[in-house]
Amino acid sequence: MLALLIVTCLVACKKADTNKTYSFGVIADCQYCDDPGTGVRKYSASKEKLARCIDHFNSMELEYVVHLGDFIDKNMESFRVVEPIFKNLSVPGYHVLGNHDFSVRDDEKEQIPQVLGMPSRYYDFEIYGWRFIVLDGNDISFHAYPAGSAQYREAAKYYEENGIQSPKWNGAVGDEQLEWLKNRLNSAAKDGEKVILYCHFPVYPDNPHNLWNAKEIMGILEDYSCVKAYVNGHNHEGNYGEHSGIHYITVKGMVDTYETSYAVFTVRSDSLEIRGYGREEHRVLSIKN
Repeated sequence: MLALLIVTCLVACKKADTNKTYSFGVIADCQYCDDPGTGVRKYSASKEKLARCIDHFNSMELEYVVHLGDFIDKNMESFRVVEPIFKNLSVPGYHVLGNHDFSVRDDEKEQIPQVLGMPSRYYDFEIYGWRFIVLDGNDISFHAYPAGSAQYREAAKYYEENGIQSPKWNGAVGDEQLEWLKNRLNSAAKDGEKVILYCHFPVYPDNPHNLWNAKEIMGILEDYSCVKAYVNGHNHEGNYGEHSGIHYITVKGMVDTYETSYAVFTVRSDSLEIRGYGREEHRVLSIKN
């Protein structure tokens, strides 16, 4: 009984310590494949850029590293090149599903979360009283499921019935995942946690890269004062906006140009500091308690 009380106390103390300062690494759109690329996207160069980034992260005191989707550009073989590099991290590494992660054969699409070592397509974890919620923006999509499948037909119906003008390479978060999100936010609010969300696709500011149901998701998030930031990739140019006290941060794509791009986020009691490397920008964002 005493051991149980000690464990309970330790967990409670950790969850209550939302004022602890700590850092984590963030990468967006490595988007590797064995192709030099044309124009701004240098696909094959991402292998070396990722390796240097991981070495840099391993020299820092970080709690974890997250990749925000589009780990590859195409082909299952690409995962076999970059995933071992990512696994060289000395801290836990997390993945978010991007649209290009499903640019494999139809019979391979279902394997992608397992290939990336994900517990499920969407999930959450906690660090020092902060709840990190990972969303799957490919829940409703044309690219994440085999052509002609029930899920593909559902995406076509959703796209038509909602009169969506956004490109078909975006996607949406489905009803079941939205209910799960609300449950996680309710739990976070009840437990006194602060929340940061990850998704491959942005929701704000308005942009052609945004999720099909971006406004619906923003409406949910802004009902919860515990939500402090939403962090994504997909738009390789990067972006930023603040709305109703929530910071919406689009991290620039690593794949673009021969220059790298990644960031270290440092959480403090009253701010979120973003230290950008390569093309990524520096920001200091205030956090309202």
